[in-house]
Amino acid sequence: MRTPQQRHLPTDRFSLRRAVAAVAAALALAATAGCESVDISLGSPSAAPPVDGPAAGSADEATALLDQLTVAAAGSMQGYSRDRFPHWSSAGSNCDVRDTVLERDGTAIELDGCNVVGGEWLSAFDGESFTNPRDLDIDHIVPLANAWRSGADTWNDDQRREFANDLERPQLIAVSASTNRAKGDQDPSQWQPPNRDYWCQYAQDWITVKHYWELSVTQPEKATLADMLATCP
Repeated sequence: MRTPQQRHLPTDRFSLRRAVAAVAAALALAATAGCESVDISLGSPSAAPPVDGPAAGSADEATALLDQLTVAAAGSMQGYSRDRFPHWSSAGSNCDVRDTVLERDGTAIELDGCNVVGGEWLSAFDGESFTNPRDLDIDHIVPLANAWRSGADTWNDDQRREFANDLERPQLIAVSASTNRAKGDQDPSQWQPPNRDYWCQYAQDWITVKHYWELSVTQPEKATLADMLATCP
């Protein structure tokens, strides 16, 4: 299997809006007082910049990508630890990828140096609004433990670090702490966002991440993803 560093990111998979926001957030963090360096250039170093959507561009495209995923039984959790997926990576003095995602996903952002201390966020999982960043978690769309069971157990820790801090794919999103913790490490056949209007996007994002990182899906997971794509407009 190709390593994540050898993969090339298709340039038609991610939105200009979120790509520009991520870059702008990184530059803003680097320029803010107290931030001397930025270390958020993760994922495939040879990949072209994302230019056309944070998720698959359409339900049809996502369906095609889903059909390309390897279907396999979930692997063992033997040897798993969150420490095998080092996160969050540095984004300056006292700042990290969590701050980057909070700034990208929120509005009216308030900073202390480059740390996000206030703003307004809409949690896509449940449609709830928040103004305190402490009420939010940064969700891994494909949970770390799920990735381990579907192929990441064969990666080295540097590759797992890239996956856990991936700002190029739609892998990281600021959501309510309650929904993130209810989700845990479950796949879509076991848990779906309470906000049904987000199911289409969630399925596309999940498929996009698994396809890029060449992770497998279980048969129930694949069937549920197909059902969720059927909710797309």
